[in-house]
Amino acid sequence: MNTIKTKTLEPKTIENSDSISSKILKTAQKEMGMIPNMYAGMANNTALLEGYFYAYNSFRANSGFSSREQEVIFLSVAYENDCDYCMAAHSFVADNWSKVPVEVTNAIRSNSEIPNEKLKALSVFSRQMTVKRGLPSEDDINNFLSAGYTEENILGVISGIGVKTMSNYFNHVYKTPVDDAFSSRVWIKPN
Repeated sequence: MNTIKTKTLEPKTIENSDSISSKILKTAQKEMGMIPNMYAGMANNTALLEGYFYAYNSFRANSGFSSREQEVIFLSVAYENDCDYCMAAHSFVADNWSKVPVEVTNAIRSNSEIPNEKLKALSVFSRQMTVKRGLPSEDDINNFLSAGYTEENILGVISGIGVKTMSNYFNHVYKTPVDDAFSSRVWIKPN
């Protein structure tokens, strides 16, 4: 008979994590004014935290997408991966930092019509790439390119999916509690 073991990893702090994770947690606290619960949990494995942190920052700096478009990608991937933590966190970021129109964010969150054609195409393509595990149809690609995006943007979407997959999977396994800072945007996937 298989027994399910209880997960025992506790969130790490600046003080009790290894030197690499500690440095990342310090940076997060300085930049965000807090250490997100996800980061504290990921700090139990330096490869995961460091890989996520640097891939996330590289995506932000080098993906070829605006801050608004980046949030559309992150929210679309988190939606398809059913990650309530990332939906709350990125909805908060979209509202407060990236200034994504709330009607766009809410449309992604509720799986309804996005009222901006270009952002809609980006969301649809990001979702298709996630659901189809990187195997889009020619129509999927052509629809994305027809909306004004480029082949280089396809690579940027792949980068965003990679970043969010790391965080979504971590949050699924460890049931990361949503931080108080993001609680105004708690999400429950619609039926």
